[in-house]
Amino acid sequence: MASIFDSLHAVSAKRPRPDGKPVLSVRERFSALGNLPEFLKLVWQTSPSLTLANMVLRLLRAALPVAILYVGQLILDEVVTLSRLPAAERTLSPVLTLLALEFGLAILSDALGRGVALLDSLLGDLFANRSSIRLMEHAARLDLDQFEDSAFYDKLERARRQTLSRTVLMSQVLSQAQDFITMGFLAVGLAAFNPWLLLLLLVAVVPAFLGESHFNERSYSLVHGWTPERRELDYLRVTGASDETAKEVKIFGLAGFLTDRFRQLSDEFYEKNKNLVVRRAGWGTFFAAVGAAGYYAAYVYIITQAVRGAVSIGQLTFLAGSFARMRGLLEGILSRFSSVAEGALYLQDFFDFFHLQPRIVRDESRPVRPFPRPIRVGFEFENVGFKYRNAEKWALRNLSFTLHAGEKLALVGENGSGKTTLVKLLSRLYDPTEGRILLDGYDLREYDPQELRQEIGVIFQDFVRFQLSAGQNLAVGRIEEKENTARIQSAAAQSLADSVVKKLPQGYDQIIGRRFAGGVDLSGGEWQKIALGRAYMRDAQLLILDEPTAALDARAEYEVFQRFNELTQGKTAVLISHRFSTVRMADRILVIEQGKFIEIGSHQELLARGGRYAELFQLQAAGYR
Repeated sequence: MASIFDSLHAVSAKRPRPDGKPVLSVRERFSALGNLPEFLKLVWQTSPSLTLANMVLRLLRAALPVAILYVGQLILDEVVTLSRLPAAERTLSPVLTLLALEFGLAILSDALGRGVALLDSLLGDLFANRSSIRLMEHAARLDLDQFEDSAFYDKLERARRQTLSRTVLMSQVLSQAQDFITMGFLAVGLAAFNPWLLLLLLVAVVPAFLGESHFNERSYSLVHGWTPERRELDYLRVTGASDETAKEVKIFGLAGFLTDRFRQLSDEFYEKNKNLVVRRAGWGTFFAAVGAAGYYAAYVYIITQAVRGAVSIGQLTFLAGSFARMRGLLEGILSRFSSVAEGALYLQDFFDFFHLQPRIVRDESRPVRPFPRPIRVGFEFENVGFKYRNAEKWALRNLSFTLHAGEKLALVGENGSGKTTLVKLLSRLYDPTEGRILLDGYDLREYDPQELRQEIGVIFQDFVRFQLSAGQNLAVGRIEEKENTARIQSAAAQSLADSVVKKLPQGYDQIIGRRFAGGVDLSGGEWQKIALGRAYMRDAQLLILDEPTAALDARAEYEVFQRFNELTQGKTAVLISHRFSTVRMADRILVIEQGKFIEIGSHQELLARGGRYAELFQLQAAGYR
């Protein structure tokens, strides 16, 4: 027996979890229930009418069990009374009336149960939908560097899982309240007969509750601690069987590597989980036997009292039924309490995600500065440095230059030199770690980030291939204009994407991508023309093209940039390209190496200077000789 009490003592002990954190104690688990008021507030806000109707139906249904038991007692007592009367004096009218009443109560109980289930389903679906929308809206407010942090992704993943599963918690909490009310009615009857029965009931049920609580904590610890590994399992599962990865998986023979890694992780999780559920089943059987012994001890006592004539047959049925029903309700309440407490622990993951706040926000302490239309001076970098979170190396350092209004600036440098980071700073997806960026003489932080990004059009090399229609893919550049057919078609013509759309069976209404039935996939170059169309759809004051033509051949790239050069006259633009035939179209070229400023000037000036740009240009030109 010592081992079982050691096991139960672990409920309140600080044992390490698989993720290195301590197992939550009983006090901490009760503290987690503090999440329930906020959770129920969200449920109420989802639909006050459905929530109120649900509560009323549950309240009515909570009173029916004791009413049905009491009518059953009256029926049996009436039958016993009639059996003792002479045959001529017996009449079934009272019994039939009571039977009709019990039948009506049974029908009502079933109808109320179905009504509660219906309302639970409707309210649960609404809550899941609203929670998913809330999660998407909050994620959209957070900073880009947060999405690049693995710890953030763990929180996001746990929040996603809770969005759907918390509808079960809602039903459990409401059922808990309903069963407490039912127990209150039944307890009155048992206490009137013998209050010691209630104590015996607790002794029979509480050990099982403590055991379940312990194993629920261990289950939560296992699932919580394995969040990174479960994300990896999901990634391996998708990567090993996806149309996007199938070519390279086959060419490089990666199937064995991916499945071996999946097998290793899944087997490890299976073994840990198996050990837990086996121990849970063993102890659960023992505690169930303890509970059954307590129940039958009470049953023997009630029968003994009936044999002695202390209670009638009807009262015997009422008491036995009440005790059995209360035992079932108490077991359900205590067991559900463990589930609710576990749900409250997981609910903390849900709220933790919403406690994350963006740092790149408008400074509320001073009036927002309106974005200049048009930009008159341009953007100025003053000794700008940036370091990624948890990184030791600076991505950019001591960067000072000016991007003049109406100027086309090209960024040149090897991969990893910081070109894309500079672009993200310019569009305020990041804020500088040191130094500052000015727009028309004012710090970029003084402008509203949303208004700033409305005036900047960026097409990254790793642009998203949205599984939407061709028209919607173009409209992504200015999504509020998604119904403006003329603007969409104009953007397609400017980016040369109109030639791609003409080949599609349903034109601009054609779904592109193979994720959905009827979708048509595009080549890399065709996708890039669609993405470029988003930049023209944007019609922004600053256009940034970050390697936007990497999948195009030299002729197609030349055509795209010639068109770009013509259509951006008078606008500010930033180009990133490894092809110097493209770069030389820019007014000035900024050369970056290992995050540091090297040189800046026009193509001819930099060639004449004979520096790093001239060296790179000669290296590339040699490949064409």
